[in-house]
Amino acid sequence: MGSPGNEKAESKGFLAAMTSGFSLFKAVKSSVNGLLGYENLVVINPEGGKEDGEEEAYRGRWRQEERDSYWKMMQKYIGSDVTSMVTLPVIIFEPMTMIQKIAELMEYCHLLDLADKCGDPYLRMVYASSWAVSVYYAYQRTWKPFNPILGETYEMVNHDGMTFIAEQVSHHPPMCAGHAENEHFTYDVTSKLKTKFLGNSVDVYPVGRTRVCLKSDGVVLDLMPPPTKVNNLIFGRMWVDSPGEMVMTNLTTGDKVVLHFQECGWFGAGRYEVDGYVFNDAEEPKLLMTGKWNESMSYQPCDKNGDPLSGTELKEVWRVAAAPENDRFQYTYFAHKINSFDTAPRSLLASDSRLRPDRYALEMNDMSKAGAEKSSLEERQRAEKRTRESKGETFTPRWFDMTDEVASTPWGDLEIYQYNGKYDDEHRHRGGGGGGGVIDNSDGIIDVGMKEFNPWQYNYNDS
Repeated sequence: MGSPGNEKAESKGFLAAMTSGFSLFKAVKSSVNGLLGYENLVVINPEGGKEDGEEEAYRGRWRQEERDSYWKMMQKYIGSDVTSMVTLPVIIFEPMTMIQKIAELMEYCHLLDLADKCGDPYLRMVYASSWAVSVYYAYQRTWKPFNPILGETYEMVNHDGMTFIAEQVSHHPPMCAGHAENEHFTYDVTSKLKTKFLGNSVDVYPVGRTRVCLKSDGVVLDLMPPPTKVNNLIFGRMWVDSPGEMVMTNLTTGDKVVLHFQECGWFGAGRYEVDGYVFNDAEEPKLLMTGKWNESMSYQPCDKNGDPLSGTELKEVWRVAAAPENDRFQYTYFAHKINSFDTAPRSLLASDSRLRPDRYALEMNDMSKAGAEKSSLEERQRAEKRTRESKGETFTPRWFDMTDEVASTPWGDLEIYQYNGKYDDEHRHRGGGGGGGVIDNSDGIIDVGMKEFNPWQYNYNDS
């Protein structure tokens, strides 16, 4: 299915006109070649015009010598997937891992509770798709999360009655699986991000499968998010855009939501804007949706042409929560909770991301230690791989099982992992952990410097 705006263009729906209007704009691009002596690089300034391209190119977090060194290292990878093949400096990292980023989607999980309790089949799609949009406020951060170590986990409790567990299930290619559950829904994801490095930007393709089951009637929702582009990696101030379509499909009834994330245009025109429709199984629009992914989402009943019904008005269903001012990593309050032991279970797996020494050193602003610890973890992971291969063994995840199912996505095939239930049966309810063991968090206070991060398959003496 194409963009809802394009589908309704002939009937002149107001969202179609809006989408068509914004399609005339493109973000202002200025070539760095000739400005700074670098080939095939482009600076994209979402806030200004062509005349300030050179000024924008000199902005950003890099010092000149760092920028030159980074470019010399990275230019050979243009056109490549750099998800895990390149060792990157900690200056571009945030103190969080990729599997913790998955947990950020749970900040507004109360919207899934509302979807489960909602008797209107179309309004429940509004709640569920607004939940899917809500995470993009956090995803606009321009810091890179750490790649998880194979076997690394992340657990979260004490948030809206929900339990969350994620695990890094593969290193090459990098893949993680996650499961969340409360009394209203279950959430399951298999994620295998794919990237394409373009010089001063990187395209991120969400190769993955996200499923939500609403427990009241067993409805299953499938989510397909748009790709993301991270602009101005080396020259200029980094910023994130996610132009394209987000599609959420009710696999039980055939209803679906198609939301169009507008591409940033001149002087920021269209940036953050999201518009679309809830369709029934006959692909007839029932509700229109509009808003900004960094602000709020609203809905309104519409006619068959996509125009608002007379006598109705927009109703807001989600608004972003207040965030800390001048936060070093642009963290939300919820992002800080993700790193906190307040959201950790009483018996915490020693493989948990919170315990990573490089992540913790970066959080404490010790860049030198963070870099050294990151290198140490990466070397230990390589040693584990050598030991595993010499023994003729393979890695087996603890909490997720690989299935025979292979899902097709617009960006490639995906092997599906499913939650095996052992986290609840063997760890959460019995206080055990197996593998890397557990750490006592009964008082909610853990000195990370005194606890060993342990996702390893083998003991030190074995590797």
